[in-house]
Amino acid sequence: MSQHLTDTPSSAATAAAAERADWWREAVIYQVYPRSFADSDGDGIGDLPGVTARLPYLRELGVDAVWLSPFYASPQADAGYDVADYRAVDPVFGTLPDADDLVRTAHTLGLRVIVDLVPNHCSDQHEWFKQALREGAGSPLRRRFHFRPGQGAHGELPPNDWESVFGGPAWTRTTEPDGAPGEWYLHLFAPEQPDFNWDCPAVHDEFRSVLRFWLDLGIDGFRVDVAHGLVKAPGLPDVGHDGQVALLGTDAMPYFDQDGVHEIYRSWRRILDEYQGDRVAVAEAWTPTVERAARYLRPDELHQAFNFSYLTTPWDAAALRDVIDDSLNAMGAVGAPATWVLSNHDVTRHATRLAHPVPSLRRGEPAPTQLREAGDRELGLRRARAATLLMLALPGSAYVYQGEELG
Repeated sequence: MSQHLTDTPSSAATAAAAERADWWREAVIYQVYPRSFADSDGDGIGDLPGVTARLPYLRELGVDAVWLSPFYASPQADAGYDVADYRAVDPVFGTLPDADDLVRTAHTLGLRVIVDLVPNHCSDQHEWFKQALREGAGSPLRRRFHFRPGQGAHGELPPNDWESVFGGPAWTRTTEPDGAPGEWYLHLFAPEQPDFNWDCPAVHDEFRSVLRFWLDLGIDGFRVDVAHGLVKAPGLPDVGHDGQVALLGTDAMPYFDQDGVHEIYRSWRRILDEYQGDRVAVAEAWTPTVERAARYLRPDELHQAFNFSYLTTPWDAAALRDVIDDSLNAMGAVGAPATWVLSNHDVTRHATRLAHPVPSLRRGEPAPTQLREAGDRELGLRRARAATLLMLALPGSAYVYQGEELG
């Protein structure tokens, strides 16, 4: 399908697009944040039946696929990215039959459905982690996470100097079953989100099973959260400096973009290829360069990766031209389509970002993605419309965050 949100396709055209091989190479994919999209039962929180009811509207927009942010069972410490059960729907969003109905309805309308997968970490309420805490130091279950003794005379210091993306140390100390201070566990995000240890075979087995669970239900693909973070450098070495937490930067980090992630995605690709219907996986991979991002998209790995270099490029014609050319060249080298995105749930919407003066940056330095001030709203809207028009005209696949079409 061509990238024209204002064109309303016929049912026949939509169905034909849904059947086309490699549909994702030129798709418009619409991100839905379920809790704020459509509320079906009047409790003030969006839900899966609400999404299902609005699927005809999304079809009329002309999008090819819907990407759903997490709706799994979760304590909601991080908006559902702290998953307690990867095979269950959180009651706030509905039930597993609701998810099945959503997928079936979308397919009837010629829409694909992509769901979030969160493999870097889970919730501290996940049964694996709760049992590992109950069993204490030495439990085999602790191998599924990164438990380590602390440094210092009494283990009172974190095992290394890693920082959480959300601020502060990336380690939290446990209390053992007998009440004594215990080991520390790694969490690159919130303390409620312990990182899985992908050196453990059980973690690989579990996620292959989770993939099959949702593929069997009929979903068309996965957006892989923190795809660059699963594998940590051997020995968990110190970084050696503060200010580590920027997701997009030029510095190599021992916890991001390690070469070992690629074998994981090769194994996942083999599973995806077993299923009919051209199932796909999209990497949320914050990498120092688009060339590093392209490594995730070699023919035997994932299908797409978000182009964060494009998202963080300042409002400057020369800079935009450079990142577009670099993106097309890097993706073309591995036979993958370029992707284009301006807004999502992790960044301030581009109408607000572009309402501010162009920042003074060194060549290639990312522009800020989080802003609180409103800026010049009229200027921001003009720029946002122009930026969206440019994005939808570029070759490849475009991602649209819910509500952008209202601008």
